[in-house]
Amino acid sequence: MYNNENNNENNNSRQYTNPNFTFVGEDNHHNIERVKRRKGTAKWVTAVASGVVVALLGGFCGSYMTYKKMATNKVVESASYAPPEFASSDDGALTISEAFEKVKPAVVTISTKSIQEVYGGLYSQQVEGLGSGFIINEEGYILTNYHVIANSTDVTVLLSDGNQASAKVVNYDEGMDIAMIKLAEGTEIPGVAELGDSDALYPGEDVLAIGTPLSKEFAQTLTKGVISAVNRNVQSESGNTISVIQTDAAINAGNSGGPLVNTKGQVIGINSMKIGSSGSSDNASVEGMGFAIPINTAKERIDSLSKPILTLGISIQQIDSNTALKTGYPEGLFVKSVNQGSPAEKAGMKQGDVIIKFDGKRVKTAEELSQLKSEKNSGDTVTVTVERNNQEVDLQLTLQAENN
Repeated sequence: MYNNENNNENNNSRQYTNPNFTFVGEDNHHNIERVKRRKGTAKWVTAVASGVVVALLGGFCGSYMTYKKMATNKVVESASYAPPEFASSDDGALTISEAFEKVKPAVVTISTKSIQEVYGGLYSQQVEGLGSGFIINEEGYILTNYHVIANSTDVTVLLSDGNQASAKVVNYDEGMDIAMIKLAEGTEIPGVAELGDSDALYPGEDVLAIGTPLSKEFAQTLTKGVISAVNRNVQSESGNTISVIQTDAAINAGNSGGPLVNTKGQVIGINSMKIGSSGSSDNASVEGMGFAIPINTAKERIDSLSKPILTLGISIQQIDSNTALKTGYPEGLFVKSVNQGSPAEKAGMKQGDVIIKFDGKRVKTAEELSQLKSEKNSGDTVTVTVERNNQEVDLQLTLQAENN
């Protein structure tokens, strides 16, 4: 299960009370809500409060009818992919149809299964999620959103040619809402997406959004719009402020992880969220506000995301500068729990420690810790400095790959 070190197992040696953490950037009129489609043994209807909602689009908002199951898996052989050729103008622009046909073979539908606890953990049920993604190389690596695969125990990919293949989660960056999955060995690759330059975008430029809204029956849905703005700062569900592309191309539930494409047929963004419901303080209706993670942001992380994620085996919470002033804790990462048998426990880390350095470098956020971990390999030993009882303690921690 992919939970980004969110397990909670208490250390028996000491009892701690978590500090009263607060986070900046909260908007009283905009709530972040994951809308990944869920269906289980029971029928569920999610009531969504009126207000402007920034929705992470992994599936349904509300109830939706059950659709037919995917076709039986087909056994295929590896084959190289030759992208289609199109005539273009001097600036490389294609027609809308040509741009769509160029990237379409690389766009996939991602189905996930996970276990969801209900009634306060008394019962659990298997639920399914739906999202989109796109193939970035002939090794079968696929970029998508983290929230599409979060907590999944099983991942299946429906390819553009109608074939179905299993996939595994390789790595992810929860803070940036980016994940990398990989198709099973031997899967025929129907297409590879060409990655563009999101830094070259400008408002008014035509763009296409491609994905699987609502259900697998609507796979490869194309919508068209323009770049409404660049470098918009939006707060994600994890509480991080990220710079995104704003577009008025229609983005619906299930489009998460799909590509935002320019008129050259190049991927310039990963569709991730939209303001989807009506009602600001004056009950104004909100339409045509979609957001995508710039592809250049993902490019910077492709190498690290292609390596298995390394785990410490802890649950953490950030202590920002405001919280540090109020609580007396240092800025850093408060250790809420340490998993039994984890690298952190073996190194002597304890619940209540505050991580302030990793491999000799100052860390204040989970993103900084994740970035530093991504530079290491499984089996590497690093020095992790924690503050414990107003004293700095150096721990020697041996990293290991997360068990997928």
